[in-house]
This record gives sequence, C-alpha cells and structure tokens, in this order.
Amino acid sequence: RGLPARAAAYLVQKAEQRRALRRWERLLNSTRSHRGRIAVENEVDLHGPPRDFVYINEYKVGAGISLTPVAVGCECRDCLAEAGGGCCPGASHNKFAYNEAGQVRIRAGLPIYECNSRCRCGADCPNRVVQKGIRYDLCIFRTGNGRGWGVRTLERIRKNSFVMEYVGEIITSEEAERRGQVYDRQGATYLFDLDYVEDVYTVDAAHYGNISHFVNHSCDPNLQVYNVFIENLDQRLPRIALFATRPIRAGEELTFDYNMHGTAPRPARPPAPRDRPSAA
Repeated sequence: RGLPARAAAYLVQKAEQRRALRRWERLLNSTRSHRGRIAVENEVDLHGPPRDFVYINEYKVGAGISLTPVAVGCECRDCLAEAGGGCCPGASHNKFAYNEAGQVRIRAGLPIYECNSRCRCGADCPNRVVQKGIRYDLCIFRTGNGRGWGVRTLERIRKNSFVMEYVGEIITSEEAERRGQVYDRQGATYLFDLDYVEDVYTVDAAHYGNISHFVNHSCDPNLQVYNVFIENLDQRLPRIALFATRPIRAGEELTFDYNMHGTAPRPARPPAPRDRPSAA
C-alpha cells in the first residue's frame, strides 16, 4: 500500500503475467507428445503468451495436399549391421545416417531415411531417431536484446544429436506467396520452403508449430538442418530435423542459420528479409 501507484501497477501486471505464462506452460506440456518437457520464462518484460499460436507435434496438412503413406519397409533384424543391404537407407541408395548412439554421421544436404511403420525392426532400432521426438527439456524464454522469444536447453546436448523438428502447416508455394505478402506487412514470417527437389510446398509455422517456432537465427548456429523421410517418401515433402553441430551446454540458447546455402532448406524469418530459401 505504501508503494507509488506506478510501482504497484507494475507488480500487479507482473503477477498476472506469471500466472498467464504458467497456464501456457501447462498447456504446452499437456499438448506435447514428446518426452522432453517445456519450461517458459520471462524475466525481461511484461509480454505474456503469444496470441493465435497452437502447439502441434507433427505437420498439419493444408487444403489440397495429401501425404502418401509408405508402402514398404525393411526386413532387417539388425538395421545398423545390415544397412548396406535392404534397410531403408540402402534401399533408396543412401547412407545409414546414424551411429549406435543415434548421432547423425552424414553431412548436411544428404537425406535421412528412417525405418517406418512397415519395417520389421522394433522401437529400439538405431534407425529410429527423429520419429521419437524431442527428448531434451527445453525452455522458451524472453530474450533481453530485442529478439523476442528464444529457446535454450536445460540439459547438455551431445554433438550431432537430434534436438527438434521444424513443424508447421504444409501449404502450397502459391499459398505461401499470398501469406508472405501479409507477413511482410506485419514484419514477420515463419515460412520454410520444402524445395529439396521441387519448389512445390512450404511449411508455415506462424500459427501452428512446435517449440522450433521460437528458435532464433545466428550466423554461428549450434543447430543444423537435415531432410528426413519416414512414413512419407515424397521427396517434395521432407521432414525438417535440427541436429546439434557441436556440444551444447545446459542453459545455452539454441539457434540455427535462417540463410543456409546449398546444404538444406532454410527458412526466411525476421530479422532477415523474406527472401525465401532454396534447397538446391
């Protein structure tokens, strides 16, 4: 009661913000299907949960787009040992992507073919990594240098380990152009072109997405994009997976380069101009 009115009003706003962020944190964790938990923190300003954002765990397929389920799977008993034969990477004339610890061992730009629901191998197969989802506890936090929300890890992450997918709504490139004009006027875009072989589809994570929606850009990133195929083998529709480029300390912010060239699809999001990426 003895505080100045302005200070008292700020404390009330801060308390309301914390309650709103805790509600959002509970909603995120009740929605996630992955093992890794999500924390939310804002010790910088009075911004609360983002409006008009829905957390999803996998691609949301837009109007006029259909995913063709995979028709075949491998017959391997030990996929790591038999990868050179009939396993999923070998069948598509590609290298086995992982070592026995589930760390990626191929260079960025090469596709990853994981085992699928039609494969003979079980859930513990070393060629099932991205499909198991996020396994690290992560925190969405408010940055203190004007970059909005960011993401940091609450656990140590080993080099070449899978961290998260870039998830959103799959739309046609024509629809992406229309939405892009709107996003340009708003000064933000979360469009990620899936032009690994053709510029046909785009992922829009503006309103539907997972924790990758909040990951910031860096010219010296600790995450790298890979193209992954599991239940759908249409090369126009890869899943976009982010792997650690180096060991990442607990408490370190996660970033990737929005403007990667020549190795994998890259999204165009602020602060960079909306010059949408190419995977060629």
